[in-house]
Amino acid sequence: MGVMTTLIDALDRPREKAKLRHPEKASRPDAPIQRKPDWIRVKAPTSKGFAETRAIVREKRLHTVCEEAACPNIGECWAKKHATMMIMGDTCTRACAFCNVKTGLPAALDPQEPENVAAAVAEMGLAHVVITSVDRDDLADGGAAHFAEVVRAIRAKSPGTTIEILTPDFLRKDGAAEFLIDSKPDVFNHNLETTPRLYLSIRPGARYYHSLRLLERVKERDPGMFTKSGIMVGLGESREEVMQVMDDMRCAGVDFITIGQYLQPTRKHAGVDRFVTPEEFKSYETLARAKGFLMVSASPLTRSSHHAGEDFARLKAARAAAAASR
Repeated sequence: MGVMTTLIDALDRPREKAKLRHPEKASRPDAPIQRKPDWIRVKAPTSKGFAETRAIVREKRLHTVCEEAACPNIGECWAKKHATMMIMGDTCTRACAFCNVKTGLPAALDPQEPENVAAAVAEMGLAHVVITSVDRDDLADGGAAHFAEVVRAIRAKSPGTTIEILTPDFLRKDGAAEFLIDSKPDVFNHNLETTPRLYLSIRPGARYYHSLRLLERVKERDPGMFTKSGIMVGLGESREEVMQVMDDMRCAGVDFITIGQYLQPTRKHAGVDRFVTPEEFKSYETLARAKGFLMVSASPLTRSSHHAGEDFARLKAARAAAAASR
């Protein structure tokens, strides 16, 4: 079977490091860490491809959500030279209860970052790339102009690469989202993350209906652009609430939904309410397809950018098939 590892190695980090990474969570009581079920297992990242991807990321001084968010799929994705670039620094201005990205006051934007990201994409020979970012509430436009520069730099250096962006919500940043939509990514992804009832405790800096409206505005401005959104389960949501989020997404015209198991990064983060079984994920997939999504990815290890390139190809094929059947 090979060497196995727990999914979130941050659980084993010294408590002092966790406090420095998430100072706003230092005074919170510890949330018990549940033992993971057998179906949540990944191999330790030891492949040659993993090492090569890591070397490129280090050389270009880039951040990836794969590392910063302690993604369980990093070994698999980096072995294939698939990395989700995280731009605008490694420090987020939000303090979501589920997220392992460092929080605090970010540094100034790096004017060389768009070219560095584009160079890394070209060097890896990516057919499809996912670009995400931290929240930058400290910037007047939330970083939308910088984000758009990255998209344009990739287009210039790798015109054959399709681009998927996973964006912040640009809350109270009028016109920012439209600026980014106009940079013409192939897929516009913004995650709702959880159900409306849980926003206050899980995603307190965001607003559910603002995020939903952002996805709707993408379709209004560019009806041909693919939209994508995802949620985590295992945070205390009910099945009926998940179904309502699906309906809300479809009303906003979302094409692709991802549903994955929430995993607790540290004892100071929100605890796992329960581990959703693979059979339940399969049921969610069936429901989502019945509600009209062109693409559905629902499994314990599903993450927004996992298999993004292959899924984009399937997404295009699904749209073409749907158009042909009309």
